[in-house]
Amino acid sequence: MTALTVTLIGRDRPGLVRALSERIAAAGGNWLESRMARLAGQFAGILLVEVPAAEVERLVEGLRGLESEGLHATVERGLGEEAAAPYQTLLLELVGQDHPGIVREIAQALAARRVNIEELTTRVVSGSFSGESLFQAEARLRVPADVPADELRELLEKLANELMVDISLDQPVA
Repeated sequence: MTALTVTLIGRDRPGLVRALSERIAAAGGNWLESRMARLAGQFAGILLVEVPAAEVERLVEGLRGLESEGLHATVERGLGEEAAAPYQTLLLELVGQDHPGIVREIAQALAARRVNIEELTTRVVSGSFSGESLFQAEARLRVPADVPADELRELLEKLANELMVDISLDQPVA
């Protein structure tokens, strides 16, 4: 089996996931993982599929056929995961008044400590009492084993004060 990572974007409408899943099934593929969302009227997604090596081109051609339905797909062959250095997984949650630069500042602080953001979800919502825009973020972090969680937490709390946001950093629930 060949692992393929597929990225998608196009005008959102009913039936896009069906069309995609039909092409994967027609090539004998197996849908393994995905993240998909509607953002500003656009459908955006990324997924991991496995396909028999002999069927890769058939699937790629099938996905190109989605262009006529307004869905652009890009396909990359999986390279396999590198052997992982020891790490811990931490969950970051952030909430605060929305303003430019929040993601940039947090991402810079994490990258400077070799922390990988494996998954990030953000949204802007209306505050329940004030009606002001609140920025919310949740991230799954891969933290090198030699970076103490308490040290990272202290750094993020200092940054949170500067950004005027609340941050929590916890172990994931099993």
